[in-house]
Amino acid sequence: MRVNKHFCSVSHACIPSKSQALNCGSRLLVVSGTVDHKYSLSGKCGRRRRVVASVATEQSVDNAEGTLSTEGEAFLAGRSENGSVQSITISYRDKKVGKHVEGRKYESVSVKDYMDRSRDFIVPDGGPPRWFCPLECSHPPKDAPVLFFLPGVRRISFTVIFNIQLETYTGMDGIGLGLILHHQTLADLFEVRCLHIPVMDRTSFEGLVKCVEETIRLEHKVSPMKPIYLVGDSFGGCLALAVAARNPTIDLILILANPATSFNKSQLQPLFPLLEAIPPELHGTVPYLLSSVMGDPVRMAMADINDELPLLDTVQQLSENLEALLPRLSNLADIVPKETLLWKLKLLRSAALYTNSRLHAVKAEVLLLASGKDQMLPTRDEAIHLLNKLSNCRVRYFRDSGHTLLLEGGINLATVIKSSRLYRHSRNRDYVLDFVPPTPQEFKEVYDKKDWWFRVATGPVLFSTLEDGKIVKGLTGIPQHGPVLLVGNHMLMGLELVPLVGEFLRQRNIFVRGIAHPALFSKRSDEGLHQENQIDDVRLFGAVPVSAKNLFRLLSTKSFALLYPGGAREALHRKGEQYQLFWPERSEFVRMAARFGATIIPFAAVGEDDIAELLLDYNDLKEIPYMSNWIKQLNQDVQNVRSDMPGEVANQEVHIPGMAPKIPGRLYYLFGKPIATAGRENELKDREKAHSLYLHVKGEVEAGMSYLQEKRKEDPYRQIIPRLLYEATWNFTRQAPAFEP
Repeated sequence: MRVNKHFCSVSHACIPSKSQALNCGSRLLVVSGTVDHKYSLSGKCGRRRRVVASVATEQSVDNAEGTLSTEGEAFLAGRSENGSVQSITISYRDKKVGKHVEGRKYESVSVKDYMDRSRDFIVPDGGPPRWFCPLECSHPPKDAPVLFFLPGVRRISFTVIFNIQLETYTGMDGIGLGLILHHQTLADLFEVRCLHIPVMDRTSFEGLVKCVEETIRLEHKVSPMKPIYLVGDSFGGCLALAVAARNPTIDLILILANPATSFNKSQLQPLFPLLEAIPPELHGTVPYLLSSVMGDPVRMAMADINDELPLLDTVQQLSENLEALLPRLSNLADIVPKETLLWKLKLLRSAALYTNSRLHAVKAEVLLLASGKDQMLPTRDEAIHLLNKLSNCRVRYFRDSGHTLLLEGGINLATVIKSSRLYRHSRNRDYVLDFVPPTPQEFKEVYDKKDWWFRVATGPVLFSTLEDGKIVKGLTGIPQHGPVLLVGNHMLMGLELVPLVGEFLRQRNIFVRGIAHPALFSKRSDEGLHQENQIDDVRLFGAVPVSAKNLFRLLSTKSFALLYPGGAREALHRKGEQYQLFWPERSEFVRMAARFGATIIPFAAVGEDDIAELLLDYNDLKEIPYMSNWIKQLNQDVQNVRSDMPGEVANQEVHIPGMAPKIPGRLYYLFGKPIATAGRENELKDREKAHSLYLHVKGEVEAGMSYLQEKRKEDPYRQIIPRLLYEATWNFTRQAPAFEP
């Protein structure tokens, strides 16, 4: 067995029949025992830490304890002499070290780290494929699902440019470090295990399928109620699909990055006879032959660059990153002989043929990550093909990325998984308990980058009401702890949502969970080559489909829930209906809020008439035959949750109205005086009293809208030009003031 500072790995049989030492620098971990007995672990160097080790076999799970001087966790798996799969999980943690700390910063990782760590993997050791767990992933959350990474075996080429001469260097993937840029963020969600395929390994594709399959089946046997995630990169995508086709009853979730199922259409196909004919002394020219199928080197070098740096500093850092890759790449072409390269290419071809013949048997949930600039494979066309062939497939399209998608900057795999509704702990998705709050980095990416233009254009101002009825600027009047139910009015297209949720996080560090229309969670919302958009952000920030059950779950977990009783009818109102409420006749939420002692906060939002003008509403669109059919198709698979109610509130058909933007004004929010329901559960069980409180909340929202519409006339910075001029004098570090409440 071999261990280094980054990972634990095994060289041959994972379960030794005799005592065997694992060297980790100056540290020593002794593993002893046999398959039929418990393992004893011991190690000592400096400060002592507790070790928990488990040995999992197809027959039993045994435990042992010991001590070890270092921190981390490693999952070791391989084949014993009789051919059965065995595994050891070694966890060593300091009791004082907690798991994920909210707001923690991640260490900067780049492709340079990928190349540095690769040196420990590419030395031929004669061992079979095996699993390892990166030490960055050593503290998974409690009851976290397992994520297996299946690497590619393609050749990766880099072209170094800028202030150094143009040269191309090539390295062999398959080592299992393809997720290195994502280890830290994935560690907050999963127990991560990576497959390592040694450089000189000659295991056939079917042999690799069986190796992964046996590990998957063992994991399923140990935790039958948990989903198992397979992240397949290129060749690994074929491997994941093949395993899923052979195991349709196991709850698998596949995430495929540019899968090599289209290898028969690859530009590498004509290279087979050429590579076979190249004499050994000219093997060094192979990188040049393959330079046309490389990933984007600039995007790789940008992975760890702070995007807030000035332009000149960014260019300097990019140049340094590209130059730093040179000594790390210069020797890789010599390590991989021509015979190995040919074997890998033949392995890709057999993988594509094997997998394509079994796509019909794949029942797993599939998320396909497709690059728009993949020069190795026709990934865009293949994404459309797989979308039609697989029964449960969605696509996320990255237009500017190359084949080495997971090693490029601009993509966070953990974020993609969360925003795609893929993260869950059990077979049944729980929108409340499976929610993982966005990290500070994710919040910054959405609110400070994607949506900055909307915030600048609308200059949102929030007011709240204290217990004594005084209105103050900011969110001081909002309780710090839940359960809290925010109840208010929708503006056109829900334009008020982004600043509302963002400011609650920025000002008070409170996650507001929106109760959203089912259309945001339908299959139709993910159709085609779907690029990341506003819908993904809404789901990332914890929105749940509207239902009494989900509201119940949110309040029972003391969450801050955001409810719009007017629903889609209010957000998609008709001409002349702005600032009108379309609420049900009877209470929908009061008695449920009282059951959990939730605080109800009515709120109002105005400003849509300063942002956009409605040109074509629902009635206009229904008069156009083509648009009428489009609306019908759009709502075909969308549940109307209020179809049994009387009045206009039942008309919840989703559509996109025609709008014309205006020179933007400002958005205003007023959160009314908190209404406590704690201790009033018995009182509010009475339907009439609950209805009376419901009407009071509705009246507060209407009064708030009237107040804001009148007071905004006193705002000297209501329009964008004077507002931007004021904020520019403060170098945009201070928001322009509004009216005095």
